[in-house]
Amino acid sequence: MSNTKLSNRKLSNRKLTLLAPARDLEVGKAAVQAGADAVYIGAPEFGARQAAGNSIADIAALVEYAHRFDVQVLVTLNTLLHDDEYPRACALAHDLYKVGVDALIIQDLNLLNYDLPPIRLHASTQCDNRTPEHINHLKQLGFRRVVLARELSLEQIRNIHHTTPNIELEAFVHGALCVSYSGRCYLSEVLMNRSANRGCCAQLCRQRYDLLDKYGNEILDDNGLPIHQRYLLSLQDMDRSQYLAELIDAGVTTFKIEGRLKDRDYVTNIVAYYRQLLDQLINSNPQWESSSTPSIFEYDFTPDPAKTFHRGATTYFLHDRATKMANWDTPKSTGELIGKVVEVRGKSMRLQLLPHIVLHNGDGLCFGDKGFAINRVDGEWIQVNQSVDILPRTTLYRNLDTSFIRTLNAKRRIPIDIRFEVTSGGYCLTIGEQSATFEATHQEATNPQRALQTLREQLSKLGDTHLTAATITIVANNEVCTETFPYFIPISHINQWRRQLTQI
Repeated sequence: MSNTKLSNRKLSNRKLTLLAPARDLEVGKAAVQAGADAVYIGAPEFGARQAAGNSIADIAALVEYAHRFDVQVLVTLNTLLHDDEYPRACALAHDLYKVGVDALIIQDLNLLNYDLPPIRLHASTQCDNRTPEHINHLKQLGFRRVVLARELSLEQIRNIHHTTPNIELEAFVHGALCVSYSGRCYLSEVLMNRSANRGCCAQLCRQRYDLLDKYGNEILDDNGLPIHQRYLLSLQDMDRSQYLAELIDAGVTTFKIEGRLKDRDYVTNIVAYYRQLLDQLINSNPQWESSSTPSIFEYDFTPDPAKTFHRGATTYFLHDRATKMANWDTPKSTGELIGKVVEVRGKSMRLQLLPHIVLHNGDGLCFGDKGFAINRVDGEWIQVNQSVDILPRTTLYRNLDTSFIRTLNAKRRIPIDIRFEVTSGGYCLTIGEQSATFEATHQEATNPQRALQTLREQLSKLGDTHLTAATITIVANNEVCTETFPYFIPISHINQWRRQLTQI
């Protein structure tokens, strides 16, 4: 399936930004292609995801690529620093500025006392950005944007915007949640000597725990069973996709997707999903526009958050406290509900699937924190890769849809106008903002209709460039050619002229 969307720029001063994570250069490029207005990526060091650092050379390459589409590149320098690290962090900031990075995301305010380059500064969510007073203080320090605490409600966000209207507000809308406030976790540091604020969280919130009373007795759940070895601290993933308009109304202009450790498939799917939602809002409201260059997006798939890493969904505290935020059964991706087990015979299972579900060889299924792969689909029966301790009537989920993953391709093109005009000594070609005149002999066409068709076809072949023809206007003798073109031009000449302008 091919879905094509045109993101139209409106004449407005309210620019909205879809901000996507980039684990590395290739994921960053994929985010741009899928529809991101900005991407954030980790520097070689001092990022809050130690395993997601990138070289200056790769960041420079991402900047060059992203800026073709007016997509910004933000870099995370968002750990707390030791005293001897400040000079090195400052030098790194200068290196990033030199390669064209658009902004730095920082947590350690002491870094402001050093000779930073004249680059935009964004206050990380780990700066505890939850009160108007604190955010106004950050504004006075020179921050242009704050990443709001995930725990804020719409009303709290609206109050912050009303109180401090001249600072940009960025809010998380999708991705993993930390059980600690705004990611300011100290559990990992205390128990494992691995500081989450230094980029090496041990993910203790995704481990099993018992729940005991003060006498050491296991507390019972609603079913009367002991709360024993359950994932008590594991939160579901945030999903605020249906509340983007409310967030905009509250003052948010940047919508952030969590996931600097996520792969290309996840980023492509989730970015495309939010791109389509934001474009629907932009196209229906003349006061809003995308912050990047208006583009045409072509997707070979229908975006669906349940098709890639997905722990279940919560809006968290957006409308006060959500009724369910945690998943005690598993910290892993659950994916989409597919149906139930009817019968088990060794490595074979008979399933009752939901009407819209089609399984494929290689798909991954799960129940609770256990999972297995499908070797072969045979009608309502499946052959699996291992013996599974599973009972009839068990609810199953699919956390790997191999058929969907194979379709995860996205293309982004900038629509431009092409004009081809006959001159006294040859021809003039204009592609977007590039124009050139070519000397050539005017040779009369034996088939003027075919000449026009060929000329239009060749001018539209923009190949592997990031451009696509929005309009093609052909002019001869001061008249727009709609049915015929009077001159024959060799295809090789047309292609040469087109390539010359598109390679500038």
